[in-house]
Amino acid sequence: MKLYDAAMPAPNPRRVRIFLAEKGLSVPLVPVSLAAGEHKQDEHRARNSLGQVPVLELDDGTAISETISICRYLEALQPQPPLFGTTPKEIGLIDMWIRRVEQQIGAHVGHVWINAHPYTERYAKTHGIQRYADFGDYSRGRALGGMTWLDREIAGRDYIAGDSYSMADIAALSIVDFAAFIGIEMPEDCAGLRAWHARVSARPSAQA
Repeated sequence: MKLYDAAMPAPNPRRVRIFLAEKGLSVPLVPVSLAAGEHKQDEHRARNSLGQVPVLELDDGTAISETISICRYLEALQPQPPLFGTTPKEIGLIDMWIRRVEQQIGAHVGHVWINAHPYTERYAKTHGIQRYADFGDYSRGRALGGMTWLDREIAGRDYIAGDSYSMADIAALSIVDFAAFIGIEMPEDCAGLRAWHARVSARPSAQA
């Protein structure tokens, strides 16, 4: 088993590395250079036709893409410590919060990155990709609004989905940190979100 990986600031591969660190698992990492476009080459597209990372390649050659799917596979291999919940209630709430942080913040951060960031402007020109700067600017506001919403939602609890650290925290951390990298900082008045961020960032796994 090996993981086709990309270095920081790529948020999705980082999710899996954090998950592995929380589980105490070691999987060989195969670096894929996004800057050099290696993820769009035929060799990598044979593993993931969408040309994305990460990809977990099993010993029998099966390739699993999508970060949550990879982490669910790893959770099934090693259930402890549980990061997707153990009771029906926990499982449902964690799934709900993963979806929410991805849709209410992550999707908008992605639109800013694609449509309004200088790095992707160069990439788009090289690859003939149309960008929509106005939509990128609009999405910045939506991302900030999502952070403000999340700040209200998590008031009074330590972690995104409840009392325990979970995959929802990993998903949210990767999104918030990538947002900061591209210039979308948490609003100053989001004290709860900032306290949560400091709490989860202090975990050793956050350095993965």
